[in-house]
Amino acid sequence: MGFLDILQSIIGPAIFFSAPLILTAIGGVFSERSGVVNIGLEGLMVMGAFVGIVFNLTFIDTFGSWTPWVSIFVAMIISAIFSIIHAIASVTFRADQVVSGVAINFLALGLGLFLTKQWYGKGQTDMVSRPFYTTDVPLLSDIPIIGPLFFSGMYLTSYVAIAFAFVGWYVLYKTPFGLRLRSVGEHPMAADTNGINVSRMRYVAVMISGAMAGLGGSVFALTIALNFSHSTIVGQGFMSLAAVIFGKWHPLGAMGAALFFGFAQSLSIISSGVPLLQDVPQVFLLIAPYVLTILALAGVIGRAEAPKAIGTPYIKGSR
Repeated sequence: MGFLDILQSIIGPAIFFSAPLILTAIGGVFSERSGVVNIGLEGLMVMGAFVGIVFNLTFIDTFGSWTPWVSIFVAMIISAIFSIIHAIASVTFRADQVVSGVAINFLALGLGLFLTKQWYGKGQTDMVSRPFYTTDVPLLSDIPIIGPLFFSGMYLTSYVAIAFAFVGWYVLYKTPFGLRLRSVGEHPMAADTNGINVSRMRYVAVMISGAMAGLGGSVFALTIALNFSHSTIVGQGFMSLAAVIFGKWHPLGAMGAALFFGFAQSLSIISSGVPLLQDVPQVFLLIAPYVLTILALAGVIGRAEAPKAIGTPYIKGSR
């Protein structure tokens, strides 16, 4: 196997596994930039995966080939609505944001499994027959070297995820909305003094994180898992949260960190085609994403500067 073949076997799966993490991490950046810690990204991904799979199975005859695209859109909407629970607890009632996020994780998984048992009579849904498929990008896939590496046999959702990262960067750093959102995460009293509704901005940010995590969860379910069960989302939300921190609360930094974690997730898949990994025991490759996540966080915490008001409920008139 030549070097380019090895590279192709690595890049494709790495981007493929990274897409759900990128989408969810972008949502986490918006929430935490507004000052709200969102430990509930895992639960919001679970909700997105559940809604995406159930909608796909239910409406495949209605939407035909458009079913997976409509499914992830519906998952975005439902997860955004579901995230309001976290916003109410954290912003309105000023509850501990970490505890609220953990509650979201338990609630989403419990609700998803309960409804799955009620509707399908077992602990998991049926397998979807209309998931996302790999495709070659016309014209671009014909470019020598670059085409086979980045535009051949790829999921369109991977390009959507990368596009969202750049859109997130533009919104946060190049628009008045982004400036207001970052201001309530850095100094909410100053933002309030300048007429910015702190609570409203934080609600919007949490709902954006819910929508993006729902999108990430549904993309994962419709490209990798292909059904919903208790083990559909197993740590991807926490990896996405780690990518937010590793990327220093910047959309493009979070995308880079998510690509790194996605590569780690793909190791068990690509190992047979990479000479250096062929003799590594499979169990080590399976735990690699979680070990690398811990090591990455251990190396970056202390040097990454979080938004100053993160995790701090705002009481009008207080500092």
